[in-house]
Amino acid sequence: MQAEDMESSMESPNLEFEYGDTDTLTAELSELYSYTEEPEFALNRDYFEEDFRSHARGRRWIELTLEEQRTYVMRLLDALEVTDRDKRLKVARAILYLAQGVFDECDTEVDVLHWSRHNVYLLYDMGIFTALLELLSMEIDNNQACSSAVRKPAISLADSTELRVLLSIMYLLVETIRVQTEDDRPEWRAAREAFKNELGSPLYNGEPFALLLFTMVTKFCSMNAPHFPMKKVLLLLWKTILFTLGGFEELQEMKVRGRERLNLPPLPEDSIKVVRAMRAASPPASAMELIEQQQQPKRGRRSRRPLVKQDSLDTYNERDPFKNDDARDEEEDPEDTDSGIEGEVDPLDRDVIIQPPPPPPPLRPPTERVNFPKGLPWAPKVREKDIEHFLETSRNKFIGFTLGNDTDTLVGLPRPIHESVKTLKQHKYVSIAEVQIKKEDDLQQCPMTLGEEEVEETPTEMLYLGMLPNLSQYVIALLKLLLAAAPTSKAKTDSINILADVLPEEMPITVLQSMKLGIDVNRHKEIIVKAISALLLLLLKHFKLNHIYQFEIVSQHLVFANCIPLILKFFNQNIMSYISAKNSIFVLDFPHCVVHEMPELTADSLEAGDSNQFCWRNLFSCINLLRILNKLTKWKHSRTMMLVVFKSAPILKRALKVKQAMMQLYVLKLLKIQTKYLGRQWRKSNMKTMSAIYQKVRHRLNDDWAYGNDIDARPWDFQAEECALRESIEKFNSRRYDKNKNGDFAPVDNCLQSVLGQRVELPEDFHYSYEMWLEREVFSQPIQWEGLLQNP
Repeated sequence: MQAEDMESSMESPNLEFEYGDTDTLTAELSELYSYTEEPEFALNRDYFEEDFRSHARGRRWIELTLEEQRTYVMRLLDALEVTDRDKRLKVARAILYLAQGVFDECDTEVDVLHWSRHNVYLLYDMGIFTALLELLSMEIDNNQACSSAVRKPAISLADSTELRVLLSIMYLLVETIRVQTEDDRPEWRAAREAFKNELGSPLYNGEPFALLLFTMVTKFCSMNAPHFPMKKVLLLLWKTILFTLGGFEELQEMKVRGRERLNLPPLPEDSIKVVRAMRAASPPASAMELIEQQQQPKRGRRSRRPLVKQDSLDTYNERDPFKNDDARDEEEDPEDTDSGIEGEVDPLDRDVIIQPPPPPPPLRPPTERVNFPKGLPWAPKVREKDIEHFLETSRNKFIGFTLGNDTDTLVGLPRPIHESVKTLKQHKYVSIAEVQIKKEDDLQQCPMTLGEEEVEETPTEMLYLGMLPNLSQYVIALLKLLLAAAPTSKAKTDSINILADVLPEEMPITVLQSMKLGIDVNRHKEIIVKAISALLLLLLKHFKLNHIYQFEIVSQHLVFANCIPLILKFFNQNIMSYISAKNSIFVLDFPHCVVHEMPELTADSLEAGDSNQFCWRNLFSCINLLRILNKLTKWKHSRTMMLVVFKSAPILKRALKVKQAMMQLYVLKLLKIQTKYLGRQWRKSNMKTMSAIYQKVRHRLNDDWAYGNDIDARPWDFQAEECALRESIEKFNSRRYDKNKNGDFAPVDNCLQSVLGQRVELPEDFHYSYEMWLEREVFSQPIQWEGLLQNP
């Protein structure tokens, strides 16, 4: 393992990966289908052509006029309403063939995508989505299918045929309409906005469409519907949320508008652009590499020490003529012994750390120093409470008393403190969340004075309102699925079977079929991880922007459902091999497989895989999971201590081997928040990592992250912190969403007759037990009448 890790870190190239909301449209469409579903493409075509032949009299679909196409779609819509289940399925398959782009009449993949786009807008315009929704609701409520699936010992593709066809059409509609292109017609743009509003509004049984899909997820995880095709449900749910709420670019724009509305200063930089401009750093050398390098001169090799190139961790090293070429690395990577407790250095590592420095190079004249180090990528930030804390400490030290939250009075403080406060105030950053918390506190304290809060009916607000009653169930269900799909998970008898929509009816009998199914299963799991990680991140980011307490309740449910150790468990693997995994068969990917002739598959061609340097979806999933972990632990002392307790530092350091700037940034952020608790020895022996944190992560001007001088002042009380947060969340929810709000301030009826005369709603079975209740509570109870006459 160590030798493999060493080789991978020596040779790992920079990954040309661009993070975004999704992969390319072709890749996103191909991931909808399992390779075991490939024969169904021909089935869809056959059902379409069988019906279309009688209507078109020898003409092809692409030769019809728009009106003729609309007439035929209307005919299909009518046929969808027949009672015969098999006939309905045939019609649904014909509609799916249209949405897939009538591939039998196309010569290239571009043509397939063109006709798919044309047909999808046509189908939406004819009202196909509403019809599909009714059929989907029927299938979800089909108790016969659910009970037969529960009784089956092994579930296969055949158990979810109708659901898969319906979900595939809906996914093609959502994903195709979601993606904008430059040559979209004006009526298509209008249809896109209408569909977006329709999906985000509570038009489906008084709830947004996403709630129906969340219900499918919880029903599947409660083992009541094991035949649901979970991969398709999760992909459709993710794309629905992405379409209705918006992606990362839209989030940035909404954040800018939100700050303007609250009269806050603009953001110091566009975080998306800063991250895209970052360069990856070389991973820190491990102890094994350094020992190898030490032994090389002893083997008689005449060469300067071939160190792992680590200069990019320190941007200026690369440009600095003063840097000594022969300077040896001072970093050591105690990955498996990392516990935050300072102790003796391992004898093997002592040689590595305690080395006399090499002789310095001859000094060169200063005129040769041309290139200066670049500035830090992020503008530093300071919170209001940081300035208050700094002034409180300074006043205690120099004056002997404090002035509470006063950040303006500097009387009696020395000049350097004045300069410090001025610098801190220049970099003061007030977040939208801080304003929302302040406003919520005011509303709690003065409910009568401030009156009702006007809540804007945004798609995020409507989604939160729909999710709130069953939020913990949704979160636990998603994490169960993430655990079942994680590559580090062991198969258990009681775990959820997520392979219902990938296993064929007849299991493979040849080696080739087994290899193909193995690749298909791994790919299936990777896609599920990708969809869940992107979905959770989107929910957290949108809820945080909409209201901080909406974000806090989701993140608290995630923490209580063990999301932090689950993500760390996910990363506790050979992350380089996961990111470079080749679990795809290019010739079987849609739309390639329906346009080109299928070559003969061999074991060698399956083993070879594609020629890509990395797997886009796996790198995307890793970054999403790291971002979720950052969101859960940021500014939360008790959750940061969970990272320390679960020994996350060596796991995260291994993730630095992936040479991709964005992934490294989020790993370094997670390391930064816990460095002060890892002990001096860890910091001393991980100086390259500390340097990378300094260069790549935003600075908080008075955050003592690198030294840990204030750790004694911060006791770790997980329960108290989380309970205080939960109390704030419950107050927010009851004030904003409780139907009986302002009950404390409602007028009280003091008239005995009117109170006794009110009609009280009694349960239906009350009159059955009324006599028993009278006997037990009234007649059998001795009443001390004389007690009424005595003075109290």
